[in-house]
Formats: sequence, structure tokens, C-alpha cells
Amino acid sequence: MNAKKYVYFFGDGRAEGSAEMKDLLGSKGANLAEMTNIGIPVPPGFTISTEACIHYYANDGGYPDGLEDEIDENLARLEASTKKRFGDAKNPLLLSVRSGAAISMPGMMDTVLNIGLTDESVAGIARRVENERFAYDSYRRFVQMFGNVVLGMEHSNFEQILEEKKQSRGVTMDTELDSEDLKDLVSRYKKLVEKETGRAFPEDPKEQLRMTINAVFESWNTDRAITYRALNNIPQDLGTGVNVQAMVFGNMGADSGTGVCFTRDPATGENVFYGEYLLNAQGEDVVAGLRTPETLDQLEVEMPDIYGELAAIREKLERHYHDVQDMEFTIESGTLYMLQTRTGKRTAQAAVKTAVDMVDEGLIDKETAILRVEPDQLDQLLHPMIDPKATVDVLAKGLAASPGAAVGKVVFSSHRALELDEKGEKVILVRLETSPDDVGGMAASQGILTARGGMTSHAAIVGRGMGKCCVVGCNEIDVDEKANRFTVGDVVVNEGDFITLDGTKGDVILGTTDLVEPEMTGDFETLMGWASRAKRLGVRTNADTPHDSEVARNFGAEGIGLCRTEHMFFGKERLPIVQQMILADDEGSRRKSLDKLMPMQKEDFKDIFEVMKDLPVTIRLLDPPLHEFLPKTAEEVREAASRMNMPVDELKSIIQNLHEINPMLGHRGCRLGITYPEIYEMQVQAIFEAACELAAEKDGHRVIPEIMIPLVGHINELRFTKERLVETAGAVMERYGTEIEYMVGTMIEVPRAAVTADVIATEAEFFSFGTNDLTQMTFGFSRDDVGKFLPFYLKEGILESDPFVTIDQAGVGKLVEMATQKGRSTKPDLKIGICGEHGGNPTSVEFCHRTGLDYVSCSPFRIPIAILAAAQAAVKERDA
Repeated sequence: MNAKKYVYFFGDGRAEGSAEMKDLLGSKGANLAEMTNIGIPVPPGFTISTEACIHYYANDGGYPDGLEDEIDENLARLEASTKKRFGDAKNPLLLSVRSGAAISMPGMMDTVLNIGLTDESVAGIARRVENERFAYDSYRRFVQMFGNVVLGMEHSNFEQILEEKKQSRGVTMDTELDSEDLKDLVSRYKKLVEKETGRAFPEDPKEQLRMTINAVFESWNTDRAITYRALNNIPQDLGTGVNVQAMVFGNMGADSGTGVCFTRDPATGENVFYGEYLLNAQGEDVVAGLRTPETLDQLEVEMPDIYGELAAIREKLERHYHDVQDMEFTIESGTLYMLQTRTGKRTAQAAVKTAVDMVDEGLIDKETAILRVEPDQLDQLLHPMIDPKATVDVLAKGLAASPGAAVGKVVFSSHRALELDEKGEKVILVRLETSPDDVGGMAASQGILTARGGMTSHAAIVGRGMGKCCVVGCNEIDVDEKANRFTVGDVVVNEGDFITLDGTKGDVILGTTDLVEPEMTGDFETLMGWASRAKRLGVRTNADTPHDSEVARNFGAEGIGLCRTEHMFFGKERLPIVQQMILADDEGSRRKSLDKLMPMQKEDFKDIFEVMKDLPVTIRLLDPPLHEFLPKTAEEVREAASRMNMPVDELKSIIQNLHEINPMLGHRGCRLGITYPEIYEMQVQAIFEAACELAAEKDGHRVIPEIMIPLVGHINELRFTKERLVETAGAVMERYGTEIEYMVGTMIEVPRAAVTADVIATEAEFFSFGTNDLTQMTFGFSRDDVGKFLPFYLKEGILESDPFVTIDQAGVGKLVEMATQKGRSTKPDLKIGICGEHGGNPTSVEFCHRTGLDYVSCSPFRIPIAILAAAQAAVKERDA
């Protein structure tokens, strides 16, 4: 039986790996092998597979059987290829060791250069190349990098010694130090190592190599790497490959150098050769910024032959990979070597332009172009962003609830936000948490910041719907709404002080910051056109104003999947009427208030129907508990009592009686419509009067209302409510002499409804999964309080992702699948969609496609993201 293979060689024009082996060799190792196979000049080496890393972690840092023998065998092959010996005093082979995961993680894991240098071998190199300065420059770099990466010492301690040396010599650049200076630096660096670690710097090259390989394995699980994977939805269990390569040197003099380049501009997508280089330098010098690099235009002047060779490689690699490449190169004594190629990270603007251009150039087809743009990247094109060149002072970090960036004066009440907005001032609304009362202030603000709440809290949902930058659940801020200030540690931010919010990262930044406005291009429209034609899944919007509806329709929404009627009750003129209705002690008094509200609701629906001509509009009847509409602060209570001519204590008593221990599971949704049927009756009357009047006023204007009954858990709840709904709708249509095509359905948000969906479907004409509440009830999490423990769950790996952001396919998803299958077993043509915030999450959209839903619905500014995600799901399914 053959032993398992863990090490793969590349060199001398052939490799044991290829680009298709990224899962095994990591992206870097697979691409080094691929470049070798297609004739690109690559220094020879070998890759230790990701499987070895996985074994390392599963066995407390132990190597799998045979790995050390394989490393020795491939080291011998490398020595034969280079005609050098590892550890030899006269002609030593020096190595670089670099990480390389299956999914590229730029800068997140570790690299060590010049392994194999010792007091003995450095002298041999100096004699062989007749360049003592180069030899000791490489040695001092190695000791510093090894000390930092392998031994865990602070990089700044070495830099301090280097700065002291430059100051003592009266120079500013390290290139101005001579060989004697560098010898002294090596000596001082080694003393620092011994002082801090308690052991001498290792002089055995094989020990250096073994320790470095271990350090690269260990770098897979550094905090920064774990965080990067979490932010970019990269699995935590892939492991990294380790690439061991013969060193080539860019620091051998004026005919040597190193650089990084892209086959196209990664910021704009323009088809130009883009990059930087430094002469007489090693790779880390370009990244560290200690010297200012030159652009590739200058390389063409200084080394025209090298530039020509590099430009030809650029062309060859992009045509080979059919994608933008990010490449690293080194020039050693006039000879060019390629050290890496990988798919280039790029901005949303560049991703869209590149995808469309490559279709025009015949490099890729339209389906590939659709897959080339990450859906979430499109946020960059829809909202202002913080200028990438800006230096920011991050004060605190919360949940990135709604993307974009905003700058404004801090205010602590909606009233103050509206007041300053009327004066033309830009504000950021800061609250412990928002409530429906705050909608006006939220609309008037540039951005919203809350100390509490999660990704489906009121602030998050409304902020996304409005397209407002929003950061929620920022537990680091201590909000004192009475004193009109918040604190973070010793920093106090008062009302009127400026802050900046980054809703894409969740950052709260002190002071003002430069923003850049999004740029929409014809390429964006082209790509979205391809995506719209490729998808199967419909995409609707969550909208309850004509403005939001129009924004969504312009972005490509195919209807409204959720119109939240409660948001219509918070207008300045309406809220007192709603409060009067709630406080009424008999049906007759309630109906008087509802009669006042009905014309207002009718106009709301009429305006929305007009924008959504010929498209379906799903209207959810009143859902939240009534106490949400009542005054909360002492001042609001006094004002309301005075307006309604009742004692303050009496109003307080009524509010207290309406208070519920757990309102999200209390008297809300269809339970309100059953106990107070006149509320739903008014809403249905408003809907159908609006539809009938619009149909009469505008010939050929088709209105398609879909009435959705919320929080149904039992078939009898749906029957009771639907019967009265149909009766009211019929009476209105008979009165107007107009027939309106409509449907009656329900939200599936109570787990019992999912389990009994076959029975529910006997009455429902459509299902819409309210995955915010379904997630809350399935997990038993309060979505407004989950911020207190969810970050810990995510950090410790208890949950892979926030279930309020990405649908929990193993739990909540099973209920969605079950309800879909059960519902259609009763009614095969049952229309099924999703209207929770998951409707704009790409992973959740793909799940909805696979599950066979008819549509997803999301906030207006997520529409392009959902369309692209739906198209990608369809393309992947066809390619499977």
C-alpha cells in the first residue's frame, strides 16, 4: 500500500501539481505549479499540502507519518535543481517559506525569507557573489523576520535598533548602510533574540526550516486570520499549504529588484498594466512602505528588456486564467522570476468593469461574468463610502447593519434630528435602541447608531429600507440620553460633536472623514441586465412608501414582497389618532378613530399601487403589539394626556396594563385582528378602495394586491381572519362595481405554521416566510438582545454565522424546506417567497433558489445584490 503523499515538487519546467489542486496545495502552491507547467520562470521548490496542516492541528502539532522524509527527499531534489546545498558553507541554498490557503487571504498569514543563513553560510554567500553587503543585508532581514514570525518577538524592537543605527551613521535609508553596519545589526539582533527568548538564534538550517514550517501552520489560526475568514465567509477548517522555494534576491544591487503588479487596475478595472517595484530590495520592502516604490512605467525606462518580458507574462497569465492576476516578481542580477500569481482582489467598480470588458474581449462568457462579481460588493456602488485614502480614528465597533458611510453631528432624539435637518444640518441619530417612534428622525439623519440590537432590530431593518448607513449593537458606547452624550472609556461625545459611521465595517469614527460618492456606470447596467435574464428566482422589495417603492423598481424589483402597514401609522398627524384608537374602551370609539385613519391609509396604498403598476404588492396587515404606538418618555406621556384631555396617571396606568413581558410573543399579528377585527377591516377597506379608485382613474392600470395575515400558527386563526377579510373586500368591490384580482396568504414565521403547512395551505393562496421571527422563535433568541452574547458565539465558533444575517440552513432552513414541501403537497401551485432580511443575503438567496421558492424580498438597496445572487445560483445549478 502506497503511503499518503503530502509534498509536491515544482521546478525544471514541470510540476507535480496544477491550478485545479487549490484545495490540496493552496492557491499559491497550485498557481506556482501551474506557472511552472506553462513555462513561466518560477524559482523551483515544493509545496506541503493543506492536509498536512489539518493533521498538524488534529494531532497537537504533530506531523503525519512520512512527512519529514518527504521534506528531505524534496529538499534533495531542490538542491539538485539549483546545484546548491542547504546549509553548505561555500555554496548554500537559501529558502523562502510562504503560506498559501485554498482561498487567498492576502497578508493574513506568514512568510519567512532567507532561511538557511548562518554565521558560516553568510560568509560563503558573500565570497560567492563577491558582494558582502548583500549577504549581510539578507542575514539581518532573516534574523528580524524569523524573530518576529517564528519566535513571536515584536517587529518594532528590531526596527528601533535599525533606526538607531541609521541615526548614528547620519543616514535615512537602509540602503545607505554598508556591510560593517549590517554585520553590527546582525550581532545586535541576535543579542536581542537571546535576551527575549532565553536561547541563542538557531544556527542549524534544518532546525530553522522545521520551526518556520510550524510557524506557517500556526499562522492559520492567528486572530487576524480567523477574523479575516469570518468576515469573508471562508471556512475555518481548510488549513494552509506551505510553499518552500529557492530564494532569488532582489537586493543584489542596481540590476536587481522586486515588485507587485496587476494585469489590470484593481481600483478602476481599466485595462492597463498596474504595479510598483523597488530596485535593490526584497519583497517586504514594497509592502512595508519604508521606501517609495516606482511605477511600472519607470521600469520600462530603467530595464526595458525586463519590462517587455514582464508585460508578455502579464498577457500570457491573464489569457491563461481568464481573470485579473495579482503577481509578485523579483529581478536577480538582470533575470526575471515570478514568485506568485493569484486572482486579483478588486473594488466593486473594477470587478464590474473587468467582467463586462472581458466578455467584450472574448475572454469569458456572460455566465462567467455573472459569477465574477461578489454580490455584496455591489454595496460599494450604491452608497457613499469612506475615502480609502483617509486616516481614521476608530472609536468603537458595532454590527454593520446597513452599508455606506455617513458624517454628521450627534443627536440623541428624533425630535432634535428633525429640528436640525430643517436647518440644513447633517446629523447622526444615536439611541440606546430605536422604536417605530423614531422613524421620522431616522429619515432625517445621515446615519443611525444604536448601543443595543442585532442585525434584525428595528434600527437595522428600517435603516436598510431607507438606504441609511446604520451601526447597531455597539456595546462599547455608553449612551446617556438624558445628558445628551455617549462615552467610550474616557472619551466623551456630546450632542453636536461630529462622528463618522462606516456601516460597511461597523466602525464608529471620531470626527469628520472624507467620503466618496458611488459611481453608477453603463457596465453596471449591462451586468445587471445579464443577471436579470439568467435568474429563475423573482426579486421583490420590502417597501412601505412610494419613494422606497420607486427606488426599488428602478433597481429592478418585480413587485413588493412586504409592505409593513404599521410604519404608516407613525406620521405626525396619524399617531395621535392611533393612540386614541388604542386607548378607546369600546368598539364604537375604536371605529371612530379608525374611520379617521382609513382615508390616510387609502392614500398610502394608492400612491404605492401607482408606482407598482402591473406588479404584485404584498401588504402585511398590522403586526406589532399596540403598546409600541404609545408614548414612552415622561414628556411624551404628559403631552399625550394633555392632548386627549385625560389625567397623566390614568394614561400611565393604561400604558402599564398594555405592557407585556414578552411582546414579540404576545398580543400582536393576527391575534390583534381576531380580538379587534375592526382594525384589519379598516386596513382591507383602505386597500380595496385604493385599488378600485386607481383602476377607475387610470384606464389599464393593473393593481395586484396580495393580503398577508401575520403570525398565524393555527389554521383557525387564518380561517377566522380570512373570512372577514374576503367579506370586506367583496363589499368594497361591489360598491365600486370593480373586480380586483387579489390573493390572501400568510406569513410563515411561527414554527407550528411550518410544521402544519399542509393544513395552512388549504386556506392560504401564498406563503411568505418571515425569517426574522422564524429565526427568533426557532433559536429562542430575542433579536433585540442577541447582541449581548452572539459576538461571543461567533468568536468561539459556537455558530458559524449570525443566523439573523445568513439563514440557518440546518435548523430554520429545514423548517422552510418542510413548509414548502408540505404546502405544495396540498396546493401544487402555491406561491412561496421570503420577506425577512435574509432575502438580501447572497447565501440565503442561493438557499431559496435551491429550495424552490418563487421569490425573495429585500430592502430597496439590496435589490441588485439579490438579483446577482439569484443569477449566480441559477448559473451554478446549470453548471453542476
